[in-house]
Amino acid sequence: MNETLKRAISGAVYIVLLLVSILYSTETFFILFGIFLIITIYEFCNLVQVHKVFPIIFGTTLYTAVTLVSHYSASTAEIINKLLNTNIKIAINIQQLNIVLLVVAIVVSTKCIIFLFYDNIQKISTSSKYLYLIGYIILPFVFITKISFGVKDYNPKIIIGLFILIWTNDTFAYIVGKSIGRNKLFERISPKKTIEGFVGGILFAILAGYLISKFYIQASPEHSEKSVIIWTSIAVIVGVAGTIGDLIESKFKRIAGVKDSGSIMPGHGGILDRLDSVIFVAPIIFLFYQILNYVS
Repeated sequence: MNETLKRAISGAVYIVLLLVSILYSTETFFILFGIFLIITIYEFCNLVQVHKVFPIIFGTTLYTAVTLVSHYSASTAEIINKLLNTNIKIAINIQQLNIVLLVVAIVVSTKCIIFLFYDNIQKISTSSKYLYLIGYIILPFVFITKISFGVKDYNPKIIIGLFILIWTNDTFAYIVGKSIGRNKLFERISPKKTIEGFVGGILFAILAGYLISKFYIQASPEHSEKSVIIWTSIAVIVGVAGTIGDLIESKFKRIAGVKDSGSIMPGHGGILDRLDSVIFVAPIIFLFYQILNYVS
C-alpha cells in the first residue's frame, strides 16, 4: 500500500470516528476524547522522556473528575446537597474550578510561547516537563469538553464547527504556502511554513466561519449577525493560536529528534500530531466564550 493511500484511509477513519462519537451522544464524545487524552499523554511522555504511568493515571483522573463535576452535577446534586444543603455552593465551586483551571492553562500556554522563541534550549527541566504535561496536554482536553456545551447544553455543532475551522486553516495554509509561499514564518522550527500560507489559512478559516454561522449553526434572525461575528472571531483565534500550537509541538519534536509524536495513525503520525492545534486553541476559545457570556 502506497503512502498516499495509507494516509487517506487512516485520515478517513479518524474523521469518521471523530464525527460519529461527537454526534452520537455526550458520553461517546467524552469517552473518545478521554482515550485521545491517554494516547496524547503517552506520546508526550515519550517526547520529553518522563515515566508514563503516573501522568496517565493523574490525567485520566483529573479529566474524569472535572467532566463529572462540570457536566453531570445535576444528577449528583441531591447527594451533594445533603452535605452542602444548597445548590448555590455547587455552582460557585464549579465556576471557581473553571477559573483556576483556565488560569493554569493560560499561564502554561504563555510559557509555551516563550519556550518557542528560546533558540538555545535543547533540554527541558523536569519541573517544566510536568508543568507542560498539565497545562499544555491535560487541561486542554478538559476545555474541549467544556467548549462543546457553549453556554447551555451539549451542542455537537460547536465542536464540529471548531474542527472544521482547524482543518480549513491547516489545509489552505498548506495549499497557499505551497502555491505562492516565499517568506518563511518560523524557519528554524518549521521550515515549510510560510507567512503567505499563514495569512491564507486565516482568510479561508474566516470564510469557513462565516459559512458555518450562516448555514450550519442556523442562529435565529435576531442573533444571525452576532453569530457571524462570533464564528469569524473564532476563525481568527484558530488561525493564529492553532498555528502557534503546531509550532510548539514541532519544537518539542525537534528537541526530541523525531519527525512524529507517534505512529498510531499511518501516514499522519500520532494523535498529538493531529490535535496539536486544537489543544492549544481550546483554553483560548473557552476564555472567549466566558468573555462573551460576561459581556452579554
